[in-house]
Amino acid sequence: MEKDFNNTNAEAFRAIYEACEEGIIAVDKSGRIKMANTAAHVIFGYDKNELPKYGVEDLIPESLKKNHVHDRTKFHANPTPRRMGAGRELLGVKKDGELFPVEISLNVATLNGDSHVIAYIIDISERKKIEAALKKSEEQLILYASQLEKRVKERTEELVYANKALETQIAVTKKAEQEALVALEKERELNELKSRFVSMASHEFRTPLSTILSSASLISKYNDSDNHDKRIKHVNKIKSSIGNLNSILNDFLSLAKLEEGKTDLVKTKFNLIEIIEETIGEMEGVLKKGQKINFSFIDKKLTMNTDKRIVTNILINLISNATKYSAEGKPIDIFLAVENANVQLEIKDYGMGIPASEQKHLFERFFRAKNAINIQGTGLGLNIVKKYVDMLNGHITFESEVSKGTTFKVILPI
Repeated sequence: MEKDFNNTNAEAFRAIYEACEEGIIAVDKSGRIKMANTAAHVIFGYDKNELPKYGVEDLIPESLKKNHVHDRTKFHANPTPRRMGAGRELLGVKKDGELFPVEISLNVATLNGDSHVIAYIIDISERKKIEAALKKSEEQLILYASQLEKRVKERTEELVYANKALETQIAVTKKAEQEALVALEKERELNELKSRFVSMASHEFRTPLSTILSSASLISKYNDSDNHDKRIKHVNKIKSSIGNLNSILNDFLSLAKLEEGKTDLVKTKFNLIEIIEETIGEMEGVLKKGQKINFSFIDKKLTMNTDKRIVTNILINLISNATKYSAEGKPIDIFLAVENANVQLEIKDYGMGIPASEQKHLFERFFRAKNAINIQGTGLGLNIVKKYVDMLNGHITFESEVSKGTTFKVILPI
């Protein structure tokens, strides 16, 4: 029975190893390739099971081989895991000699009693093409903007010269010049936002889509009843990834409506405490293990006359951020008070906090603090919250310290 169990584990490991889209190569201390999955063979253009006949330096450009041998020896002496995307963009060599860009992360594993370096490899050729195309487009836009600004300036000078005898006409000309410059600045800002959006969206959509693809592929391999738990696990991964995509799209739609002025205020009377308690109940599904929301208030009934939907969206966004940027087991405290006909709402977490040098950018579109880069998000949530608070003639502030947490304070007129 134990032997069958081990065989089953080995087959499952092999299936996952071969299904992985990243190339995986195991290299011993002498630099010989001992294992390579199908993706690695495809990436480097080798036939199936052919790579173990070669050394890792055969996959390195000729000009870098000598240094690579030194780096490999140094890494074995002090093996430190290097994750994907941490500045490890290199060039690889295909079997036919073609050079291509790759992204590599390294780790160490013991196989058959010997230490091996495990390399995870991604062919980033398409990404580099996209980046090059974006850079070329940006350069063309800058050139176009420069030419447009020059034409605007030249035309303005002609108008000023032609109408210098007429003071009223001079005033009109200056106004036209100023409007043209403002329009040019707005165009530059729009192009910058588009570039940041493309970069952010390509990253944020790729992660959940890759998870969905991988989980869907693995589910198809779990056909018997013994794999029910594994199927449920991957189904939950798919649901979570779809939820993340839905959240991203909601942020985009909310921002678009706010920017276009299509979000109208619909005032109604409601009990704020009930709304907060309902929102807390809805958010329990996204809490991490051991997280708990503590809600404290003075008045049992607090009636507001404002847009309930916008207030709810503010609550959802701030509570969601509190749990997202806090570790498991960390509480989230909500305090509610009334002063001078205003509601004072505080949402406090004990999470990673925001670096002091970056706090001034917190409410800007697409802003992500450096210590939150690896946590999924669009960088739009707090920008949307700020716009919602402004719509309600309110005020939002925050206090934050790295590794100690963040407190958001929202003041809204009753």
